[in-house]
Amino acid sequence: MKVTIKANSIFKRLQIWNGIFNLTNKELEVVSAFIKVNITSKRKNLCSKKNKDEVAKLLNFDDPNDLNNYIKKFKDKGALLCNKGAYKVNKLLNPNINHIEITIN
Repeated sequence: MKVTIKANSIFKRLQIWNGIFNLTNKELEVVSAFIKVNITSKRKNLCSKKNKDEVAKLLNFDDPNDLNNYIKKFKDKGALLCNKGAYKVNKLLNPNINHIEITIN
């Protein structure tokens, strides 16, 4: 059996996989903003200072450092992965991957 689910936005893609990551609606909004900003900026570190500044502005946060608590939650929940201080999005949430196939036996 094959099921096709259209994830035509970053937010929808996050919602599809949220059963694994258990993010709140606000967390979905924040991580979605990080992904959107990073698509444009193409920085190696998703959570760079410049990306945090842009996300904070986009979501009307007074202080970009307030996003640090969200980043820690994303890391703890597995939505973001950290390697040598650089953050990247979990492969399941990567908007550049267009095809994911799940087989249930």
